[in-house]
Amino acid sequence: MSSFLQTFLDPKKNWFAAQHMKTLSKRLRKYGLRYDDLHDPYYDLDVKEALNRLPREIVDARNQRLKRAMDLSMKHEYLPENLQAMQTPFRSYLQEMLDLV
Repeated sequence: MSSFLQTFLDPKKNWFAAQHMKTLSKRLRKYGLRYDDLHDPYYDLDVKEALNRLPREIVDARNQRLKRAMDLSMKHEYLPENLQAMQTPFRSYLQEMLDLV
């Protein structure tokens, strides 16, 4: 069962998963966010503990991305195209620490 689920969710093997990943990537790039920024430390205590264990500069960069995204959202604007091209929405910084927690 788990191998079926992994195959179903793998963007390299499933067209729908690839389309979902592409759409999510576009939306995250518009605001300059990473996928790991979507984890809520108030909802999940493991995320809170993982953020406490990360270096301060990584947490500060995360907070800055979140503030910028909220500011852009309130103004009904997106990042300029040249900055969107530089974004790396699926570059993880939190997952390794979550695995340890």
